[in-house]
Amino acid sequence: MSTTWNGLAVAPARAVDRAIDLYQRRISPRKGWSCAYGVAHGDATCSGAVREIVARRGLVRGTLPVALQLWACYQAASLLRQSNVQGVCCCGGIPIPFRF
Repeated sequence: MSTTWNGLAVAPARAVDRAIDLYQRRISPRKGWSCAYGVAHGDATCSGAVREIVARRGLVRGTLPVALQLWACYQAASLLRQSNVQGVCCCGGIPIPFRF
């Protein structure tokens, strides 16, 4: 059973945080493309945004904001597709091609 802090389940949120940390440190630098949202807006990447959302809101209450972040990344990929930028954004395991 997970412990709670401020009404949030801590153990599942920590597991997600650790998984995102591992992705950011080990996988992302080697994958060969960047998050479309980060490229288009010069802002945090989806993994960084999702990590922050889960830390602030927890898994359940963060579900909608995470979905909105991934939708924003999809829209950014659509914008980049119209330019001369090429690459692929991986949003939640779904590769979204765009020109970088």
